[in-house]
Amino acid sequence: MKKGFWSIWAAALSVLLLTGCGGQAAPEGQESVAAPAETAAETAAGTESAAGTSGQSYPDEAYLSYLDVDDYVDIAQADYMGVEVTVEAPYVSDSQVEDAIQSALAANPDRTEIANRAAQEGDLTDISYVGKKDGVAFDGGTADNYELELGSGQFIDGFEDGVVGMKVGETKDLNLTFPDNYGNAELAGADVVFTVTLNKIYELSKPELNDDFVAGLGIEDVATVEEYRQYLYDNYMEDAQEQYETDLQNAVMDAVYANASFKGEASEMKARYHDRIVNNNYSYMSTMAAMYGVDLESLLGATWVEYVAANEDQIQASAEMAANQILLAEKIAENEGLTVTQEEIEADLEEQAGEYGYDSAEAFKEKMGDEIKGYDEYLVMQKVIDFLVENAHVTETSAVETEAAEE
Repeated sequence: MKKGFWSIWAAALSVLLLTGCGGQAAPEGQESVAAPAETAAETAAGTESAAGTSGQSYPDEAYLSYLDVDDYVDIAQADYMGVEVTVEAPYVSDSQVEDAIQSALAANPDRTEIANRAAQEGDLTDISYVGKKDGVAFDGGTADNYELELGSGQFIDGFEDGVVGMKVGETKDLNLTFPDNYGNAELAGADVVFTVTLNKIYELSKPELNDDFVAGLGIEDVATVEEYRQYLYDNYMEDAQEQYETDLQNAVMDAVYANASFKGEASEMKARYHDRIVNNNYSYMSTMAAMYGVDLESLLGATWVEYVAANEDQIQASAEMAANQILLAEKIAENEGLTVTQEEIEADLEEQAGEYGYDSAEAFKEKMGDEIKGYDEYLVMQKVIDFLVENAHVTETSAVETEAAEE
């Protein structure tokens, strides 16, 4: 089982190769009104000391290959073989499928063009606009035939309200102000004028669930309502199965971890995982800020340094657990003769390089830098988790029974 790792360990260990991917792009024509902030990579360039040091070098003792696990952990075979755990069996409810259908209907409304009344909230409008600051059009502030649903909150305050009441063919100036925390510093807090022309108005209505609607969704090999329901069920069941595997692995590993005896501290490894956790959080939070069109400080309500300091106890505890988990896995691997060959490492590097969009495993390894020294930790953990799950005594509970009891 490769998809569901022991959650705390996986969060700490995940390879930091996503810098530069940035957030999601804003829809064409919307950039001026909801533009993303800087990407994580751009922001991190000036904040490396606060975020941690993804390219930092660590002493050999920070990596599993250079440590004697007997100095740090003890566990007997009886304490990890055949542990008893209880997990909820994979389950998909009728309401999950029905909710997905209703969401699809809401996301694909029928539209009727309206010409005999003004635009009102809830309408889909076709608009063209030009945004100007101090009389000069600013980058990303112009769009033609942009479809905007009034009341959706896509644009800055006042924009959509200004379109309400307009009639087809009408042009109107909207005097607006960008929010002070807007992601684009040149526009943050700025007074601007949007000249908006209303081209078309569409009234939206909920479509009927029938074969024509399903066919219009363009899902391969899905053309009828019955096939669509089965398609949704299968997708939810796939997710439920993955969650089940993750829950099972977590339950088994938590039980084993509780039975282990830890002694001393692998301080260098702990420090390495501390930095990894900080960097991962920085990358994630920066991407979230970009998606919401705000800077990182606005998202967190604090500077990054303050945020890290406020969470330092939790970061330290997670880093210690991550290091302990690695050492425990290696101890079990040694006891059971589970080894990771260089061929397995190279094969996995090749696979991961493709997943992350690198041209070759060599390029992938170059990006990893010194972290390549810890790559065997990832594969050791995989093998040990699989081994322990295969030998665990698992009791499955029914989600239906759980739901009934809760009701």
